[in-house]
Amino acid sequence: MKVLAHIREQYSLSLGSYGRPRMTMELKEAGLNVGERRVGRLMRINRIKPIRTRKHKVTTDSHHRLSVAANWLEGDFVAAAPNQKWAGDITYVWTSEGWLYLAVILDLHSRRVVGWAVSDRMKNLAIRALDMAVRLRNPPTGCIFHSDRGSQYCSYAYQKKLQAYGLRPSMSGKGNCYDNASVETFFKSLKAELIWRRKWTSRRQAEASIFQYINGFYNTRRRHSYLGGISPLAFEAKVA
Repeated sequence: MKVLAHIREQYSLSLGSYGRPRMTMELKEAGLNVGERRVGRLMRINRIKPIRTRKHKVTTDSHHRLSVAANWLEGDFVAAAPNQKWAGDITYVWTSEGWLYLAVILDLHSRRVVGWAVSDRMKNLAIRALDMAVRLRNPPTGCIFHSDRGSQYCSYAYQKKLQAYGLRPSMSGKGNCYDNASVETFFKSLKAELIWRRKWTSRRQAEASIFQYINGFYNTRRRHSYLGGISPLAFEAKVA
């Protein structure tokens, strides 16, 4: 059956993450005249359902005496244009070789990952992600960069970098992970759709898969309900 074949293909391409609404969008974009009810029925009959995994755990080391910036974002994750508001955070992935740390930066206009870096240690990790984002986007002076109160972001070296790039530092309220919900949502998607589904034998293997997830799926293909059901790159092209 043609529709079922397309459903199976898109299910595989979405890393098993698409349920009925986003699957229907994909099929319609491929030229198939189908409705959500029919797609849902075919998925249910053939036991095709989005993979759900355990909850994402948020951890931040904010027990330090470094300077903390004001919260200029104040829970407003909407940006009218690119490079007005960025947000960053750090998470970690377990491999057989030990922890692999991941730092990312999102542009809140499109939820696109504009900078990221991985390492087996935390030192300079956040700075490397920031350098990548600035090279890619060349943000104007005054672009807000929002993060939690972790020592990586409060450090003198990081704050000096923000100042050199003309970025305006902003930090979450103490103990309030929801102040950086957009990046936490990205981490939850990454771990549910990729990290928690397999065992990683090496850091290099995990890094290669994260690269493919960000550049080959999340930024380019993954449909976001916040963006009207299109990918970050498609959203940026649409509003350009």
